[in-house]
This record gives sequence, C-alpha cells and structure tokens, in this order.
Amino acid sequence: MAALVIAVVVLALVFDFLNGIHDSSNVVATMISSRSFSPRVALGVTAAAEFSGPFLFGVAVAKTIGDEIVTAGAISTTVLIATLLSAILWNLLTWWLGFPSSSSHALIGGLIGSVTMAAGWQAIRMGGLEKILLTLFTSPLIGFLIGFVALRLIYLLCWNASPGVNWVFKRGQMLTGLALALSHGANDAQKTMGIITLALVTGGYLESFAVPLWVIVACASMIALGTAVGGWRLIRTLGGKFYKIRPVHGFASQFASAVVILGASLIGGPVSTTQVVSSAIMGVGAAERVNKVRWHVAQEIAVAWVLTIPSAALVGAGVYWLIDLVL
Repeated sequence: MAALVIAVVVLALVFDFLNGIHDSSNVVATMISSRSFSPRVALGVTAAAEFSGPFLFGVAVAKTIGDEIVTAGAISTTVLIATLLSAILWNLLTWWLGFPSSSSHALIGGLIGSVTMAAGWQAIRMGGLEKILLTLFTSPLIGFLIGFVALRLIYLLCWNASPGVNWVFKRGQMLTGLALALSHGANDAQKTMGIITLALVTGGYLESFAVPLWVIVACASMIALGTAVGGWRLIRTLGGKFYKIRPVHGFASQFASAVVILGASLIGGPVSTTQVVSSAIMGVGAAERVNKVRWHVAQEIAVAWVLTIPSAALVGAGVYWLIDLVL
C-alpha cells in the first residue's frame, strides 16, 4: 500500500508539471504575441503567481475533485494510478500534436473511466459530476461573452484616446496576466491536490479529506516549474492562429479569463483554463470584427475539447484493466 501511495504522489506531481507546461500557453500567449513582454519575463512572473494561487484563494476545487465525484468505497490507489497515467498520456499526445486540449478534461475523464471499470457506473456521484460538467462546459461561453463585452467597453471608453493608450494596455497586461496566473494556480494545481489527498485517505494516512500543507506546496511548486519551462508549441497556437493580437486584445482577454477562472475557483468549480482563455480570445476578436477570427482554428480546438473526456475515459479504463491484470 505504501508503495502504491508513493506512486500516486509521484504521478500526480508529474501530471502537475506537464499541466504547467501544457497550460503555460494559456496565461502568457497574449502577453508574448502582443509583444508586451519577452517570453522569459512573462513565464517567470507567471510561474511565481501560479505558485501563490492556492495559498491565497484556498483549496475548494481540490475538495470537489477529491470528495464529490465518486463514492468513497470505489476509490483505490490502483484507480488513482490509472487516472493519472491516462491523463498524462493524453497530455503528452496533445502537447506533441500542438493541440491546446484540456488537462482538466483529461484528468476527470481518466477518473471516470478508471472508476467505472473498477466499480461500475453506479460508483459515480451524479450530483458532483453534473456540477463539474456544468462548470467545464459553461465557463468557455461565459469567457467568450465577457471578452466580447470587455473589448466593446474599452473601445467605448477610449474612442477619443491618443495612440499612447496602447502603452497602458501593453503594461496593463502585467496586472491582468498576474490575475490570470493566480486564478490558474488556484484552480488547476488543486486538481492534483485532490487526487493525492484521496490517496492518503485511501491508504489510511488521513482520517478525513483535508489537504495537508505539504501537498499544497508540492503541487503548487510543480505546476509553477512546468509553467517556467513553458509550452512553446501551444503558445504559437493560442497566440497567433486566431488572429493578430495587439495589446488591447491581450488586456481584454486576460481580464475576461481571470474573472471566470477565479470566480469558479472560489466556489470550487474546476474549469479548463485552455477553454476559457481560447474562448475569451475569440470573444475579444469577434467584438472587433466577426470575420477577424479564424474560425476554422477554433473548430479544430473545439473538436479536441469534445473528444478529450471520452478519450481519456477510455484510456483510463484500459490502463486500469492492464494494471489490474498485472497486479
């Protein structure tokens, strides 16, 4: 049991590191593409903020992931190992292909697939699953709308401004970028905190579900380290393929994304940073001109979003079957 719990912790931290690499593009893409900050400065500042997020805004998302999706009796360390392996495999595949898919979708899909294979569909708590799916699939729409409205308001307020206003939006991205990074750390790092805490409860090392301080520090550190390394292939996808991003677009999309992700984090709703940021970028572009956005790129990303949960669930089920066969 001790060896399996250690395996869960190691795999969770690997997933967190890959999540940081995978999702770093979401936070810094517009800052870099609009030439507001150099890549290294943007990634370094973002990594520091990512680490701080869970300490500033609590661990409500970790409780949702660890305590509200599946019944306690259905969880085993083998299930958690299969969950993490499937999410890691999916993240590596989409990173290699350059698809900005969702790490959150991959983790939740892997958990659903492995639990279903281990204990049957009845082990899934439908109330918790509905809450998660609701926040995952409505948050991009909200991000699009807030991005759209934000840019329209900015243009309304700055209609008679001099070209010097671009400097305000260029430097203002440091504030909006920090807010987005803090919200990302407060949401994404907590998902693996929930998995590790589940493993500790299952292994008998904790009497009830309460995230230990060392788990918070370890997960926050790994996602920050992954962000500092950066995912350059995905930065190019988000930062340049939708349309040519200027400082005002970066400022508005980061503001919209931070509002949605931070709001979800405070109520314990796990969201996909990839989805929210991509949708906010599209909303900002559409607010300026509908045909400004390269919608075929958005369609390709949407296909990856739709496929991630069922694909990761199938992988999770298959990985659990193989592990159970071997053990």
